[in-house]
This record gives sequence, C-alpha cells and structure tokens, in this order.
Amino acid sequence: MNQAILFNDDLAFDKEQDAWCFTALLSAQVITIYFHSMQLKMLEEIDTCTKFDLEEIVELWLEKNEPEGSSIHIQMR
Repeated sequence: MNQAILFNDDLAFDKEQDAWCFTALLSAQVITIYFHSMQLKMLEEIDTCTKFDLEEIVELWLEKNEPEGSSIHIQMR
C-alpha cells in the first residue's frame, strides 16, 4: 500500500490509553495513532529524533496493514 500520510505535530501522552499518541491525516481521514511501549511510557517528553522514528514505524505499519476505524494501536517492545 502506498498511501500519503500527513503527521500532525500534536504528540502527547494519553493517560486513558496509557500510550503516547499523535494524529495524522490519511486518505482525507483524521486518525489517532497510539504507541504502546513500556520504554516510551517512562519518558516525560519525546524528542524530535524519536518522533521521526515513530512516524517511520507508522509508515512501515501501513505498508502491511489497513487501519480499521479512526485509530491505530501499535504495540512496541
């Protein structure tokens, strides 16, 4: 799958989901992407380099998966 995705600059920790997340525009739909990771959960903030890594993870995820609904949950080690 080769979809254009535009990432928003709204990375934040979602206490309800217990995960870092940001939104993106994918095929004219706003989606929320959650990153479930014990290592990330310990961070108080995420730097720009890590944010770019997370965006790349989403792009790789989208190559193999189709989003269902308006959110994506990515389990990380």
